[in-house]
Amino acid sequence: MKRVYCLYRVSTKKQVDKNDNDIPMQKTACHEFCERQKDWTIVKEFSEKGVSGFKVSADERDAIQELKEAALKNEFDILLVFMFDRIGRIDDETPFVVEWFVKHNIEVWSTQEGQQRFDNHTDKLLNYIRFWQASGESQKTSIRIKNSLQQMEEAGLYTGGPIKFGYHLVDGGLVNKKNQPIKKYEIDFEESEILRTIDNLTVYSGYGSWRLANYLNEHGFKTKEGGKFTSTKIARILKDPFYCGVLPDGRTSETLQALRIRSDETFAQIQYILKQRSKVDQEKRHIAMRTKSMAMLLSSKTSLHRDMRKYCEVSGVRKIKVHELRHSHASHLIELNISPLSISERLGHEDIKTTLNTYSHLYPNKQSEIAEILTEFIV
Repeated sequence: MKRVYCLYRVSTKKQVDKNDNDIPMQKTACHEFCERQKDWTIVKEFSEKGVSGFKVSADERDAIQELKEAALKNEFDILLVFMFDRIGRIDDETPFVVEWFVKHNIEVWSTQEGQQRFDNHTDKLLNYIRFWQASGESQKTSIRIKNSLQQMEEAGLYTGGPIKFGYHLVDGGLVNKKNQPIKKYEIDFEESEILRTIDNLTVYSGYGSWRLANYLNEHGFKTKEGGKFTSTKIARILKDPFYCGVLPDGRTSETLQALRIRSDETFAQIQYILKQRSKVDQEKRHIAMRTKSMAMLLSSKTSLHRDMRKYCEVSGVRKIKVHELRHSHASHLIELNISPLSISERLGHEDIKTTLNTYSHLYPNKQSEIAEILTEFIV
């Protein structure tokens, strides 16, 4: 009896139990195919839900790694899939994954395409061509989806996400593949007037986003969700080029221009104002940080003076200036026979000459000590 492991996979969560190529359908097909074989029995099944065979490498797929481990342990004889592209769709990887299983004495079968063999160079070539085509189809699908979304955006159709303030959705006269109506944007008169108020207060009255949010809330205006305005929401409205009939990547169309609420001149003025405010805010933050650092430094120096005075009185040692502690430290290092170069680096001197010139009066004593040591050594 041949032991069969089955692998089922769908690329997106939406495919699970919804499309013709879903997990239950693959499972049914594999079970029916296995029943038609005389000596096959399914002993284990693997399901990958929402895993792209085109974007996710086999090295990062748990199911593929578990199957490889089981193959090395000789736990099964046949790997069965609905179609070979369930194993993957990466043209420069998946063919070699399939070949790896075959080389490890695992038969690889598809309910739709039969057994994948590697008896000769033709088999290898066909194997590669199959996954090259699968990879190409995935690329084409990605391009088609991207192009479709771009066309919908340029047509002023709603493609999902939060509805923009200043607009509402109406029937677009189209339906999607699920036979659901596709909505399109239409200017909301009341909200568009609020948006123009935001623009005027920004350009002509110097209102910032925080002040604008307070103004709108105090006058009873509500967001699209029925809540209060925040400075973040206001900032997004001020920066969004959609109100000029332009998408974030710069694309536009006649339909989008018909949805224009804000003029190019007003948008340019707003962006200039926001840029200038950003510069001012950065300068303020810089000044604040610098002031804070100075305050911390002054505080630490005050504490140091207080502590020095306290302990000098207790010990009976003559009080010196804070800066003189630096000289005391350098003198102590010289007394410990630390090299002038190390002392220079510790004190932050640019040149060792500065160190030697400053503390040269301490080094003659050291020279005398060296002379005494050499004399004793010679004697």
